[in-house]
Amino acid sequence: MADATTASPSTMSAVPPASERIQPRRLFAFIIMVFGMFMSILDIQIVSASLSDIQAGLSASSSEISWVQTAYLIAEVIAIPLSGFLSRALGTRMLFAISAFGFTVSSLLCGFATSIEQMILWRALQGFLGAGMIPTVFASAYLIFPRTKFHIVAPIIGLVATLAPTVGPTVGGYITDLMSWHWLFFINIVPGIGITVGVLALVDFDQPNLALLDRFDWWGLLFMAGFLGSLEYVLEEGPQYEWLQDTSVAVCAAVCFVAAIAFFWRVLTAEEPIVDLYAFSNRNFAVGSTLQFCIGIGLYGLTYIYPRYLAEVRGYSALMIGETVFVSGATMFLVAPLIGRLMQKVDLRYMICFGLVVFALGSWQMTWITRDYDFYELLVPQILRGIGMMCAMVPTNNIALATLAPERVKNASGLYNLMRNLGGAVGLAVINQVLNERTDLHISRLQDRVGWGNTTAVETLNNFTQRLQGMGDATLMAMKQLSQLVHRQAVVMGYGDAFFLLALFYLALSVLILFVNKPPSLQGGGGDAH
Repeated sequence: MADATTASPSTMSAVPPASERIQPRRLFAFIIMVFGMFMSILDIQIVSASLSDIQAGLSASSSEISWVQTAYLIAEVIAIPLSGFLSRALGTRMLFAISAFGFTVSSLLCGFATSIEQMILWRALQGFLGAGMIPTVFASAYLIFPRTKFHIVAPIIGLVATLAPTVGPTVGGYITDLMSWHWLFFINIVPGIGITVGVLALVDFDQPNLALLDRFDWWGLLFMAGFLGSLEYVLEEGPQYEWLQDTSVAVCAAVCFVAAIAFFWRVLTAEEPIVDLYAFSNRNFAVGSTLQFCIGIGLYGLTYIYPRYLAEVRGYSALMIGETVFVSGATMFLVAPLIGRLMQKVDLRYMICFGLVVFALGSWQMTWITRDYDFYELLVPQILRGIGMMCAMVPTNNIALATLAPERVKNASGLYNLMRNLGGAVGLAVINQVLNERTDLHISRLQDRVGWGNTTAVETLNNFTQRLQGMGDATLMAMKQLSQLVHRQAVVMGYGDAFFLLALFYLALSVLILFVNKPPSLQGGGGDAH
């Protein structure tokens, strides 16, 4: 029998070193964790297409029902950066199991909620507990797998991070249409139990350091909660309440300002800070996090703007919206394996630049939007959106996290995922502000042009009047219909302006790649770049 000394070079090269192999147990454990992350991110958007059904079921007002989303987002944005410290203190196994179990129980409570107050409370708990799963998966991917396998692992977590919020309205629409809104939450129960048990049985990536809990910075947590929670509220509620003209928004803005100063002072002076901001001293992580913030604007911004257009202008139901916007999610799923292969052969900076340009092109095509845009008109822009998002997101993950020393990855992963969520919050606020202001501007301009001196407007008004004869005050009703037509056209033009700004933004963002160091090769082994 041949031994190692007599084996041929080709035979030896065909067998990877032990350190380069992925242990089946760890791979299976990681896949279970990825499912948990998918559930947590999916629940950000799964209720967005069904808020009207939840509102009716809980007898809530229009202002109250928005808190079903806002409470989840505020709680999640506080918990994500906290996960780095808790992961080091409790260990990956215990933190993820607690997050998965807590997310499952709070989902059950959401499904059984009988009032809007109960729903808001349980949604906040669901967001806070489930948030720990997201950065933990990112950190585990870059800690337990060898660098030569990053081209396999990175597309998986990138696909989940982009696919989950994209298909959220689709999944929510189907579930609500086929069963009821309660099942938006009950659907998490069985997978949640399975994930909790699987993690407890299989995850052995690291050991807890419970001594860290003795130095837990409660003041840091309080300041961080005040800073991030009030910031999220201001960004969520500001556009619809004229920003600082509303008392609650103004108070939260003041709290955000004061808490931000206290938070940054605390994390820079505390012996064991709740968040370690020194990860940003790594230039690739700093630039990668900035890119992630900007990518979050497009990821969550377009996940919001497409369904809103289809509901507001086209009058689509939740199910029809889901079927229309599913194209982007399907595209992401199909191109993910290709992204993994390209990461081995192409400079990651060029891939990100290509993705941003493609994303900008998809948004540019939507600048010509009309009220007749339907599935086929939205098809190509959504395909470009899916390709661009995957090409930008996956390599950015690798550039930001793969260049950090292993002991800094857990903390940095929380910061990195926080940047994506904050980017989404800022993006939604800006998009809402643009839609409001540009729609008002276009209404003013169109009303100036739609007068008695405009032959087309007069002919349209006469046609409406003739069609409504015998149904009451035909002239008044015709004027009302013409006004509605003008308003709808102004709304559509506002959407075109929003898409135009997104196109310009992502085109300009591609220049930022020039400031990124060339990332380490995915094909070679070796340690982390510093």
